[in-house]
Amino acid sequence: MARCGGKRDLETELFHIGLTVLAAGTTAWVLSGFLPPIRLPEIPCFFSSVLGFYCPGCGGTRAVKALCRGQFFRALWYHPLVPYLAVGFGGFMVTQGLHRVGIRLIRGWRFHQWYLYGAVFLILANFILKNMLRLIWGITL
Repeated sequence: MARCGGKRDLETELFHIGLTVLAAGTTAWVLSGFLPPIRLPEIPCFFSSVLGFYCPGCGGTRAVKALCRGQFFRALWYHPLVPYLAVGFGGFMVTQGLHRVGIRLIRGWRFHQWYLYGAVFLILANFILKNMLRLIWGITL
């Protein structure tokens, strides 16, 4: 990603992308209230059914559903990346938005590389922990 004029341009691009994601999500949520519920068939996980262990993204959908129901700690258990991203995205959008509307006492959060390293760490830690529980102790989630 090019940084035409430095960090400020990167944050502006990320803020605009965030607004687009919020608009698309809000539109989908509003439209879902008018459409009949659709039950899609569940496709079995290749990792789990063929290889016998959980994949790195296992639990992500359950975490999103739990977070939407307000069950933060359950979402954290299902997949810690989902609440991490929700808090990071929410904090970034709120602080950047308040700063942009003129509340200069609030500095908008800045993007840092370590956010990505934290996300990778959470994915790997979740993958290792859940597979240790499954393969060593026989605990299925």
